Amino acid sequence: MTIIGYSLNDTIVIFDRIRENIKTSRHKGSFEELMNLSINSTLSRTILTSVTTFIVVLAIFIWGGEALHDFSFALIIGIITGTYSSIFVASPLLVEWNRILPSSRQ
Repeated sequence: MTIIGYSLNDTIVIFDRIRENIKTSRHKGSFEELMNLSINSTLSRTILTSVTTFIVVLAIFIWGGEALHDFSFALIIGIITGTYSSIFVASPLLVEWNRILPSSRQ
């Protein structure tokens, strides 16, 4: 549940920035360019949050003892896959979804 929540939070932050940019942008480019702009504007926040969390969980993995070893390992894998999926999986799926079912506002 922790991993799903972490990944979902990152995805929501990126999608919220996309929504804001659609509403406020005077950008006349394609949806893909708007998506790229939105990801780039949230990328530093996403990376910093992931790296900070990763460092803490890595410290727990190394020095936390055997009781926390398996749990912290699962969190490490979850942080990596959650961040990857938020940036490189969820956003391209939205681009494909927009290509198949275009919005009437565009």
